[in-house]
Amino acid sequence: MTEPDATAKRKRMSSGQRREDFITKAIAFFAEEGFESSTRGLARQLGVTQPLLYRYFPSKDDLILAVYDAVYVNRWRPEWEEILTDRSTSVEERLNTFYRVYTDVIFNREWMRIYLFSGLKGADINRRYMQLVRQRILEPIVAEARAEFGHPPSPATDSEIEFAWVMHGGIFYYGVRDLIYDSALETRKDRVVADAVAAFVAGLKIKLAKSVEAEHASEAQRTD
Repeated sequence: MTEPDATAKRKRMSSGQRREDFITKAIAFFAEEGFESSTRGLARQLGVTQPLLYRYFPSKDDLILAVYDAVYVNRWRPEWEEILTDRSTSVEERLNTFYRVYTDVIFNREWMRIYLFSGLKGADINRRYMQLVRQRILEPIVAEARAEFGHPPSPATDSEIEFAWVMHGGIFYYGVRDLIYDSALETRKDRVVADAVAAFVAGLKIKLAKSVEAEHASEAQRTD
């Protein structure tokens, strides 16, 4: 009796396995070609028909959403938020630990290229992820800094969030220069993270103190 062909065996996937295979190949495709490419071109790259692809993803946006979930949502680690809120160490120590492990995940060529292509196309991936970063990273950072510096709990202002974005964006763009443009000057990622974190913590401490002074001055004027 003839043994079934190995290629035929590989093609016998369950519906779920085939869907995951499509997503994996779509990630590589979009990372190289961007989001302007047609689903026809993607189907050709996958070696399947366009109607078959549409059986799993009714529209290109559905496929892009699946790629977003695979690349960004599913790679998010719950322990990251635990690191940021662990008050057994200083905010600066926590940020150094957090950004070391966080960049181990996002400093990935596919992750970076898909993010950049998404921004150029105006796809929703960037907006979704930036909102995730604000809620789960930047707002907790400001809240923890307030607590450490002796300020009362208060929702982070847009100005404070922008200040945190400067640090976060600087670290991110170091990864872009390293992985996409091959132009990073410093080869030690931990040194870059430590410098960015130290500058942010020192600057935020001054910024929060000035905000408190301004609030006190405003209150004094109202009571005069």
